[in-house]
Amino acid sequence: MNNRTLATILARVEKSLGQTTPPAMVKIGQKRDPFRILVGCLLSARTRDEVTESACARLFPQVKGPRDLLKLSSRQLEREIYPVAFYRNKAKALKSLCSDLIERFDGQVPETLEELLTLKGVGRKTANLTLILAFDGMGICVDTHVHRIANRWGYVEAATPEQTEQALRKKLPQKYWQRFNELLVGFGQTICKPMSPLCSQCPLDNYCPRIGVGKHR
Repeated sequence: MNNRTLATILARVEKSLGQTTPPAMVKIGQKRDPFRILVGCLLSARTRDEVTESACARLFPQVKGPRDLLKLSSRQLEREIYPVAFYRNKAKALKSLCSDLIERFDGQVPETLEELLTLKGVGRKTANLTLILAFDGMGICVDTHVHRIANRWGYVEAATPEQTEQALRKKLPQKYWQRFNELLVGFGQTICKPMSPLCSQCPLDNYCPRIGVGKHR
């Protein structure tokens, strides 16, 4: 697949999403609050969008930064973020993260990918998404949707999300980097699903080779 074909595909994906509700992190990121975005990213892992939004709506009125979060007891924090997936582990991770932010960055979220990746509990997906949403930086956020769909289209051939990110960094034009995740997450949630994708409703039928797709609808 060349980049001219990719441009056509992404335009069709965007059109197909129409008025679809954007992913939770896109909405959380609208305020451009780096701390809120970083915490929201960690809470959103393996958690439905509506649960992430609800947890953030409870937490952020009383927590404006890492020092506020550390004032909450572990039980209080668990109560505020419940029922996000693995909420007890995430509460511990958030406290470690906030201590790290205070000790090394004076309570501020760093603005580079390299520094974000040094924070306790922050992986490449969270670091890239924080870079994009908080600082308008050039990152490529690869979650399960991006990994699956980019390989399903045959645009890259990679075994893991990290390998997909590295392949995209070499091949994907930078003008698509920031919105690639947003588009493919929405598309993956509505049409290009992990199991039995809705190929009969897909606007990319003439372009997609359906690599790795068995059963589809």
